[in-house]
Amino acid sequence: MNIPTSLLKKLALGMIAGVVGASLAFLLFLPGWLDVWEAKTWDWRVNAMAKPTKTTDNIRLILLDQNSLDWAKDSNGLSLPWPWPREVYTVIVQFCKRSGAKALAFDVVFTEPSQQGVDDDRLFADAIHDFKYFVGAVNLSNTDGLERWSAYAPEPSFKVVGLDQWLAATGAKEVVFPRASFPIPEISAAASILSDVHLNPDRDNVYRRGTLFHVFDGKVVPSLGLGCYLAVHQDITLKISTNRLSIGDKEIPIDRNGNAILNFRGPAGIHKAYSAASVIQSELRIRNGEKPTITDPDAFKDAYVFFGFTAPGLYDLRPTPVSGVYPGVEINATMLDNLLANDFIRPFPTVAVIVITLLVAILAGLATSSVSGIFKSALVYVFFIAAPIVICLIAYREGFWLPLVVQETGVVLTLFSAGLIYYTTEGRQKMFIKNAFKQYLSPAVIEELIQHPENLKLGGERRTLSIFFSDLEGFTGISEGLEPEVLTALLNDYLTAMTDIIQEEGGTVDKYEGDAIIAFWNAPLLQPDHARRCVSAAMCCQSRLSDMRPMFQERIGRELRMRIGINSGPAIVGNMGSHTRFDYTMIGDAVNLAARLEGINKQFGTYTMISQSTMEQMDGAFPVREISRVAVVGRNEPVVVYEPLLPEDIERRKDRLARFSEGLALFYKGDFSQAETVFSGLADADHVARAYLAKCRSLIEQPPEEWRGVWVITTK
Repeated sequence: MNIPTSLLKKLALGMIAGVVGASLAFLLFLPGWLDVWEAKTWDWRVNAMAKPTKTTDNIRLILLDQNSLDWAKDSNGLSLPWPWPREVYTVIVQFCKRSGAKALAFDVVFTEPSQQGVDDDRLFADAIHDFKYFVGAVNLSNTDGLERWSAYAPEPSFKVVGLDQWLAATGAKEVVFPRASFPIPEISAAASILSDVHLNPDRDNVYRRGTLFHVFDGKVVPSLGLGCYLAVHQDITLKISTNRLSIGDKEIPIDRNGNAILNFRGPAGIHKAYSAASVIQSELRIRNGEKPTITDPDAFKDAYVFFGFTAPGLYDLRPTPVSGVYPGVEINATMLDNLLANDFIRPFPTVAVIVITLLVAILAGLATSSVSGIFKSALVYVFFIAAPIVICLIAYREGFWLPLVVQETGVVLTLFSAGLIYYTTEGRQKMFIKNAFKQYLSPAVIEELIQHPENLKLGGERRTLSIFFSDLEGFTGISEGLEPEVLTALLNDYLTAMTDIIQEEGGTVDKYEGDAIIAFWNAPLLQPDHARRCVSAAMCCQSRLSDMRPMFQERIGRELRMRIGINSGPAIVGNMGSHTRFDYTMIGDAVNLAARLEGINKQFGTYTMISQSTMEQMDGAFPVREISRVAVVGRNEPVVVYEPLLPEDIERRKDRLARFSEGLALFYKGDFSQAETVFSGLADADHVARAYLAKCRSLIEQPPEEWRGVWVITTK
């Protein structure tokens, strides 16, 4: 298959753009400069796609919330002081044991003796001891606490195979802590296992990862989530390698600091939670032979139960991807949930991220260099900007954190690079060729720009302009039947003749739109007689086209007729566009009205129509006849429009024009029957009278509810 050389060149430039865009993205990605934005996009993905699994229902939370504090203070005359007596926690432990909970983890470090005395601590310790799988909390620190393992605390019975080698290889300093705060001896000794409640946020203080274990005094201290699992599976084997922690048959991806990316199940409360007050009430009622507050007898059966604080004043609410106020204890519950389901989020290897980013960027470069046109280019831009988002959402669904921002950065830089390369190669050449044929300035304007080149800059000013819009009647149908060469020659001859007349009258050609000509007077040079010049140009253009009509008819077999609309009014005129590419053009309501008048000619069968503003400003340079009061699309007030005539036309058609004026006056008054009579006598020789005849008959058949003498134009 032979591929054109031009296409190969475009594809090569597209590939270069892709490589450049991806390389620049890597320069930002590899040092971590995109991490802040990447974290935000990750939070969006988690919020959009997080959902519970079967293991989520294996976990229960008991929360000491604000309702529990209020209940303890105000209900039944208890008035429990804060901190609560250990006897209250004893009731919670006993209810969990009664309910058949598999394990119970307290996210509370009881470092101080009870204010109620030693018996209160012993009662709590006895309840813990009776609950076989109770997980206590220890707080590891760099500054506070003991430097050696507490003599009262049970030493961890498990080991992590390969830990020393992993620590030596990774230098994971954040895993090792020099100090620890233990519970009081009674509680330490009674717990089945002690776990670390220390949580590490990301650099933006959002908790997205969990550290499954830390090391203190040469001993492995599991996180509260892992500890809850190990309390039940005490004989399980743990192994660690460079980027993986094995817990039995479960493989958990970890980074160099032992962190695993948490797979959040949803917003706070996705794990079924009970207030501490409801648990305490249920246990007390059962003891009294009453119906418990928690009516489901299997609410905690075979469940891993976590107890923690969520009352705002107890300061254990953390920002996470799914919530700005997420309970710290539920972060540990999420860690256990991920462990049970074996679905911690897996990070994409850096090499794979680089390959994917490079591939997407190169494809974006190839695609944008192989298409042309605004619509196709826009589709390519939208597709490739959206593609990384779709890819990353699919990756999340499969359990991977695939960086998004580096891909988006690569794509955006590629699209920018492709545009820059295009501009510096083919783009400039095409723009030069295009502009070479866009001769829109009159000689006077060109001379002024030569004398004052500082005017060649962006900016505009308000001027009163006379604005000219012209269009060939039925040219679309004519052009469809012509060969390109014939059509081009025809347009060149026509546009040249019309442009010469416009420029001879001092006008500035704004632009050509196919066979349409848009021009204006009184800018950039001031022309006090701009309205007269504009109407004169229109009359001369019609006369010149009349002279050329036989020639055009011989060439194409059709007559060419031109409709012109003219309006005078304020507009903004000046150089408009970008700093490197701009046109001298105009905008404003007066411009829009001139365009409307060109189209309104169709309604009346006229070929030149001017507004009342133009008629008044040309100071009687040409005789006119009033055509109508029209309401055009986009304007609230009606506009009086006129047809300019030559003096010889006035003399030749004096009687018919007078009769037309009589019919028009009757039409304005709403006397449609009399107006019909007048216009019927003129219709054979006057297109405008013919249009009014049809209009009168229509209004006679369907009289208007309110008549203001205005012909409403419903099309542009």
